[in-house]
Amino acid sequence: MSVVNEIIKDIPIPNMVKVRQEFDRTRLEDVAAEVRKCLDRREILVNLRPGMTVAVAVGSRGISNHALIVRETVHFLREHGARPFIVSSMGSHGGATAEGQRAILEGYGIREEYCGCPVKAGTDCALIGYTGDGSPVYIDRYAAEADGIVLVNRIKPHTAFRGPYESGLMKMMAIGLGKQKGAETCHAAGFENMAENIPRFAAAVLKNCNILAGIAILENAYDETREVIALTADEIPAQEPELLERAKRYMPRILVDHVDLLVVGQIGKNFSGDGMDPNIAGTFATKCASGGLNTKRVAVLDISDESHGNGVGFGMADVSTRRAYEKFDFEMSYPNALTCLVSQVVKVPMIFDSDQLCLKAGIKLCAGIEHRNAKVVYIHNTLKLGEIYISANLVPQAEAIEGVTVAGEEQPMEFDGNGNLISI
Repeated sequence: MSVVNEIIKDIPIPNMVKVRQEFDRTRLEDVAAEVRKCLDRREILVNLRPGMTVAVAVGSRGISNHALIVRETVHFLREHGARPFIVSSMGSHGGATAEGQRAILEGYGIREEYCGCPVKAGTDCALIGYTGDGSPVYIDRYAAEADGIVLVNRIKPHTAFRGPYESGLMKMMAIGLGKQKGAETCHAAGFENMAENIPRFAAAVLKNCNILAGIAILENAYDETREVIALTADEIPAQEPELLERAKRYMPRILVDHVDLLVVGQIGKNFSGDGMDPNIAGTFATKCASGGLNTKRVAVLDISDESHGNGVGFGMADVSTRRAYEKFDFEMSYPNALTCLVSQVVKVPMIFDSDQLCLKAGIKLCAGIEHRNAKVVYIHNTLKLGEIYISANLVPQAEAIEGVTVAGEEQPMEFDGNGNLISI
């Protein structure tokens, strides 16, 4: 046995209990119909002309009904005589390559055959103007050459800063459409200035490009589509702050308030821009935002296949597994960090050969506790929090929390012969 394994071999892993967290589950029953309905406004239709080319800007997030919403947007534009195509609008994601960005879109089902139009995932940019203080503003060349642009994105709190515009349509214009070069320019002043930079850069896009509409998507706490709103170019800056406030109210959270170890089954770009949403996990990489769970240590067990090796967020874990490390693709991950100037998210945590050893190490690293009394929470990922697992010693606290129901008996974590989780 290795010295490391000898040090942690006797650390106990607590028995766990399944609990259900209940949140408001209001959702759209017919998302396709809602997309068509919200676009069917005189203020939007008046700017559509037969034969005009329209770039539909699509990002890299794992959004519920993402492909469906994009497809219905494309169909609506075609029905009104336009010639739409999809452009990847995800900054430096996908390794800042056309192939990587196309693979991300295809992984979400956003394909030419399904959506009914070409998908253009280039990396070339065009200079379209300047901010008020003289910074150059770039957007995707295909989008710049189109007759009009329609944005499609989810509104939600950002993972690294706070402001009236966080993740959403304004950020897509300022960063997502800008590819690596545009994203880098907007990030150059650091996240401490992002709240001011996003509206400045987005204002230049609104002034110099024909933004036909922005489709804002709001999700409920169960990762389901709750609202779809189509905004005109003038309405985007005026209404997005209120949509952001609504999105914050709809978000789930881990309802217990303090734990020793948070165990995250998977991180990935399909769950959050930071792999695991720090608004949930408390794993903020900058000092420009705060919130989420109060936890001493974080264990990450895996990186999702849908993340295509992008391990942004890996560095926010204290401990992880060799399985996750072997999926961590430096070429896919480092462009994000180099573009947004945050290195912490792509550092490598302590690596262990199995889930079991990873959990033991995570508990061992918690100072000031008796290991047998460690307070542990397990979540599959930061998007799905309807059912989570808590250590048995947290049950009395959970039973006193409104919206939490104990849904199972106390049981040990089960591991296979290699020490990896087979059930919980």
